[in-house]
Amino acid sequence: MLLSDEIIDSSVPSLAQLIHIYKKRGGAVLGIQEVPHQEVNRYGIISPNRIADGLYKVSDLVEKPAPANAPSDLAVIGRYVLPPEIFPILRKTRPGKNGEIQLTDALKELARTFPMYALEVKGNRYDAGDKLGFLIATIEYALKNPSLGAEFADYLRKRTEPSGRQRRASSRTQG
Repeated sequence: MLLSDEIIDSSVPSLAQLIHIYKKRGGAVLGIQEVPHQEVNRYGIISPNRIADGLYKVSDLVEKPAPANAPSDLAVIGRYVLPPEIFPILRKTRPGKNGEIQLTDALKELARTFPMYALEVKGNRYDAGDKLGFLIATIEYALKNPSLGAEFADYLRKRTEPSGRQRRASSRTQG
C-alpha cells in the first residue's frame, strides 16, 4: 500500500525495498525515515527495537505525537506491506486524532498479535500533500526528465538571475 501524497525517488523502488524485507522476515513492513524532532507531530512515529542497520522491530506506534512524547524520530512515510489481517482491525477501529480513522491506530492493534518491522527507505522523499513539497517534487522530476531537464534547468537559471527577474517584472507591468 502506498499513500499518494508521499513521493519517493530512489534507484530501488520503495515498495520493492519493503517487499524484500517481507520475503525475508514475513510480518507487516512499514517504510520509515528519520525526520527532524520538531516535525514528529506531523507523522505516525514508531517505537523501534533495532534489528540491523536501518531495520527495526516495531513495538508501538504513536500518531502525530508532541515532540516531548515521541518515542523516536522515525516517521512512517506512507509505504506499507500489510497482511490481510489489517482489514478486520480497520473495520473495528474508531475515529481517533482529528475525528478520522487512523491507520496508525489499526497498525498498533496489528502489532500486538502480528510481527511488524520498519525499514528506513532509501531515497529522496517529497511530501506532495504540502504545496511547497509538491512544487519541489515537480521541479526535481522535471530536472531529471531527459527530454526537458536541460531546457528547464536553463529556464530556472535565467529566472533566478537578478537581471532576468527585473526584466520579466517590468515587461509584465508594461503590457
